[in-house]
Amino acid sequence: MSIHSSSTGSLVIHSARIVDEGEIAEDGWVRVEDGVVVARGSGDDWTPADLVIDAAETAGPGAVLTPGFVDIHGHGGAGAAFDDGVEAIRTGRALHRSHGTTRAVISLVTAPLDDLARSVGMIADLMETDADILGSHLEGPFLDPGHHGAHEPSLLRTPETDDVARLLKAGRGTIRQVTIAPELPGGLDAIRQIVAAGSAAAVGHTDADAAMAVAAFEAGASILTHAFNAMPGIHHRAPGPVLAAAADHRVVLEAIADDVHLDPHVVKLIFDSAPGRVALITDAMAAAGSADGHYDLGAVSVTVENGVARADDTGSIAGSTLTQDVALQRAVRAGASLPEAVRALTETPARAIGRDAVLGSLRAGMTADAVLLDAELRVARVWVGPRLP
Repeated sequence: MSIHSSSTGSLVIHSARIVDEGEIAEDGWVRVEDGVVVARGSGDDWTPADLVIDAAETAGPGAVLTPGFVDIHGHGGAGAAFDDGVEAIRTGRALHRSHGTTRAVISLVTAPLDDLARSVGMIADLMETDADILGSHLEGPFLDPGHHGAHEPSLLRTPETDDVARLLKAGRGTIRQVTIAPELPGGLDAIRQIVAAGSAAAVGHTDADAAMAVAAFEAGASILTHAFNAMPGIHHRAPGPVLAAAADHRVVLEAIADDVHLDPHVVKLIFDSAPGRVALITDAMAAAGSADGHYDLGAVSVTVENGVARADDTGSIAGSTLTQDVALQRAVRAGASLPEAVRALTETPARAIGRDAVLGSLRAGMTADAVLLDAELRVARVWVGPRLP
């Protein structure tokens, strides 16, 4: 597997099954000029370029070409936690980039406000130099203590207007999403405040029932953080936030297809219930791509055993060790169609954070992030385009 820039010169990738925007184009080709897709077609009617890649020769018969994967919720990888600064972020991103994740939002776990303000400012700075970073995601501290998961309960707080404003200001317009329990005092007002600032508000780590979830979506929340996890499930007399999200066409449901957070039958249920509105995320922590053992996830000590991360003090699942190529394989194995599984890694997450005008597709005019996979959906080559406007 190799990673390449598509930012300079011309590139043609041909003889691939192009899976994009919910469709499969057989024997397809894509032409890139200086990091932007300029043309697509099928067969051999492409013109020469500075670099020509025969997909079937590179990745074998049945080679698949998709847009670059977009992860809107991940915490680390390769032994590094994104909360630990610039070099940790770069280390984790290199691991996930090699598995097809060409762009990612940097998720931060609950921490003191001073630390979170400093971190989102640092990520805003990092976006100036590191093209693959899309901004930050605050998965806390405005969470329900009863559904804290792997977040340190003593650091959770209600969303005071001034605190929310301070974090949004520190991010300088680069906070892409904020997870919030809408039932907290001031929760719905905080959702309106987050959305007014141009960020996505996400319902998660919550005790919300269906009615409260509907109120959150009416207030502007547009993402459900890792559906089913850290929230009430579905009961036949208490449908909960998942069905409320699935019924609302404005809402994207995050799903962790690692066969730990969600049974494969539930992964298929999510795809069936919210077509075109599933974002396959990793929620990966430092152990992704690394060995079992002890790790820190923010203020929480975590043990990873057989690839499953759990908090030492509560036994709660503490993120995943997933990469997005494996999420693709498992979603397809669970029964999602290949086009819909790819859409959930590309177009839908890009739309969830308002970047679908430039990311998530290989149509003309889009940034040339691309992943070449073999017939078993294993990554063979990755291309990353320029820094986004």
